[in-house]
Amino acid sequence: MTKTHWLAAASALSILTLSACEMSAPNNAAGNAATSGTPAAAEATEKLARIEMNPDTSFLTAEEREVVNLLIQAADLMSEIYKRQHTPNYDALRAQVVATNDPALLDRFDTFFGPWDSLDEDKPFFGNQPMPPGAGFYPTDLTKAQFDTYLAANPGEREALTSPYTVVKRQGDKLVAVPYSQEYKQWLEPAAKLLEQAAARTSNQSLKTFLILRAKAFRTDDYFDSELAWMDLKDTPIEVAIGPYEVYTDGLYGRKTAFETFVTLKDPKESQALDIYKGELRGMEANLPVEEKYKNFQRGFESPIVVADQVRGGGDNVPGVQTVAFNLPNDERVREAKGAKKVILRNVLNAKYERILKPMGDLILVPDQAKNVTARYMFMETLFHELSHSLGPGSIVVNGRKTTVDKELQDIASGFEEAKADVMGAYNVMHMMDKGVIPNAERSQIRTTYVAGLFRAMRFGINEAHGKGAAMQYRYLRDKGAITWDAGAKRFRIDEAKIDGAIRDLVGDIVRLQGNGDYAGTKAFLDKWGALDAEARQVIGTMTHIPTDIRPIYPAKV
Repeated sequence: MTKTHWLAAASALSILTLSACEMSAPNNAAGNAATSGTPAAAEATEKLARIEMNPDTSFLTAEEREVVNLLIQAADLMSEIYKRQHTPNYDALRAQVVATNDPALLDRFDTFFGPWDSLDEDKPFFGNQPMPPGAGFYPTDLTKAQFDTYLAANPGEREALTSPYTVVKRQGDKLVAVPYSQEYKQWLEPAAKLLEQAAARTSNQSLKTFLILRAKAFRTDDYFDSELAWMDLKDTPIEVAIGPYEVYTDGLYGRKTAFETFVTLKDPKESQALDIYKGELRGMEANLPVEEKYKNFQRGFESPIVVADQVRGGGDNVPGVQTVAFNLPNDERVREAKGAKKVILRNVLNAKYERILKPMGDLILVPDQAKNVTARYMFMETLFHELSHSLGPGSIVVNGRKTTVDKELQDIASGFEEAKADVMGAYNVMHMMDKGVIPNAERSQIRTTYVAGLFRAMRFGINEAHGKGAAMQYRYLRDKGAITWDAGAKRFRIDEAKIDGAIRDLVGDIVRLQGNGDYAGTKAFLDKWGALDAEARQVIGTMTHIPTDIRPIYPAKV
């Protein structure tokens, strides 16, 4: 890369000091709505720093503004669906909480879309029932073993019961699959009408096509055409993802998709500055430290990269830990045809750096290394994390049977994929440094920022997919001698002579497990490494004054 190219790409990083959000009172602002009632409930919500988001919308035309406001209304309907997907008997439970006349408890329930605290390993704070692994997607008493037994005995029903777009219910001794379009019609039908209104209002043909097709998908449960159309959005500042996507909430089988929304406004200039990296995807695939049979050149490598500010979230994107970027769609058929789009939510990422990662660095690493935890490399690790989701095995063959990684790894697939993207992100940043695309002089910044980011994720709790995956990476790197404990400083030190090799080895181990579709081996790998040791717990214990995550508050309309 020439100096001009590097400066163009680096300009996208300058956005992190030009946040489009205003931060309210630092440590306890999240408790503003919970200042009375149960102290424990108020303290729990204080783990989320309340931040007023005021993204710049001054450049929108009257037409675009009207479209965005219709999409905001549709986003709120996705939240109504996800509340029921996340929490069985949601409405009855919330009514019980309201009846307690405890504002802090109600605020906590509304914050987490139910009675389980996702920042405290999903422990119940109202009632004593643990969160069912299958959330609201399956009968609450159904176990994975029982489901496997039923599927084996009824192979003709497997496709419907394991579909990403059905809810499983009991009907006597039978299990039946209810399509999302039927189960959630109360919210999907008005959402579809809002999308159609937005489609009628916009003059952008690509956005019009996507919105019409997505409205149709809400009624038919067939999302393929609308996913292809989403990949083709162009010439509009409106970047919206709306529908059923991620499967983290399905802890039983890892198949059921959760409804969510990202209503964002794209920055074309900053997005274009990052185009150089998508041109490197094929080379990143070739550079994976595994045998050729595990490399995947079947996916599309045209994947667009978007830098955007979020103006509204919906559904799975709202409660608990906030998303800083996403890589969609997840449908492997679309990925093989067109790749996947990576969207970096710069205002969310910037808020997390300032309020969380920046003050954490001094508590995790010895001083001479803590100074290298930077906003730029939080952005770069996030970007390459998303790029890495497009690398490695996708469609695979197991025992002569064509399948996909997510189908084989089931309930542990998503968390393992996130861990892969974390470590592969760091690996690929350093690959770009080796090529001279990114300055090699900044290598210490990616190493330290990546390691500090693992601690940020581990604070979510190791029962949470990202937290367990982060713990797995940390313990693996410690075992390789890449991270050592300085007892005098009570901080960690990164061994810069060992960490690059340890990262390479971890990438290789993860990719091989995915490529083999090895459920038992992957579970054993996670169980071996996915736990916190005494030193990690000690360091995390010093962070009680730092929010675990943020609670962004977006304007009701733009």
